[in-house]
Amino acid sequence: MHLIIAKNEAEQAVLAADEVEKMIITKPNCCLGLSTGSSPLGMYNELVRRFDAGKLDFSAVSSINLDEYIGLSHEHPQSFYYYMNNNFFRRINIKPENTYVASGVGNPEANIKAFRDRLDEKTIDLLVLGVGADGHLGFNEPGDMLYDRAHQERLAQKTIEDNSRFFNDLRQVPISALTMGIGEIMRARKLLLIISGEKIEAAEKLLCNEVITPWCPVTFLKMHQDATVIINRELANELRIA
Repeated sequence: MHLIIAKNEAEQAVLAADEVEKMIITKPNCCLGLSTGSSPLGMYNELVRRFDAGKLDFSAVSSINLDEYIGLSHEHPQSFYYYMNNNFFRRINIKPENTYVASGVGNPEANIKAFRDRLDEKTIDLLVLGVGADGHLGFNEPGDMLYDRAHQERLAQKTIEDNSRFFNDLRQVPISALTMGIGEIMRARKLLLIISGEKIEAAEKLLCNEVITPWCPVTFLKMHQDATVIINRELANELRIA
């Protein structure tokens, strides 16, 4: 596991964009695994800036998103499809048919099968990740066991409360989601984890001890052959990492 310490969150975004740029330049038809939330937002803005400057071409790139809320249509402002389209896809030249965000409405079993089929068709070259305060990856929540493949996950109360900041009312937050399984995450060729915000406990379990446990799913990154973690100096100081 390769650790990069950025000066601040702005530099985190630049360094994360550097990793994506290297992948696209090395393999123009690469498949990117993408995530949502506050952690990768600066990276998306930086990639758009480089695209506008003529430094990046996404025309042959494909993407698969990590997860999606169950119960929100793609048109819902808090769906992850809406997030991706608004913050990234429509601002670059990626082909819509080359992007994939699982459907959160309709038949859940059919949606899970479609999600798994898409993951079977593609090998993700670089998967961008954030982490929850409790260590969840995607929506793989802490517990006695983790799932290998894409599945429906009931969200932990902590996750629901954390995500309520994006909704007008806690009762509006979906209680379940479709997510890649830990096995599918681990089968990506390269992982890029951006840790920002108040994620001290999860970061400590990942970076400062040797335990791997389903009660903190992010610790499974320790077993990946090519994982890069980017944190900022403030968090590094909290963890007493030089």
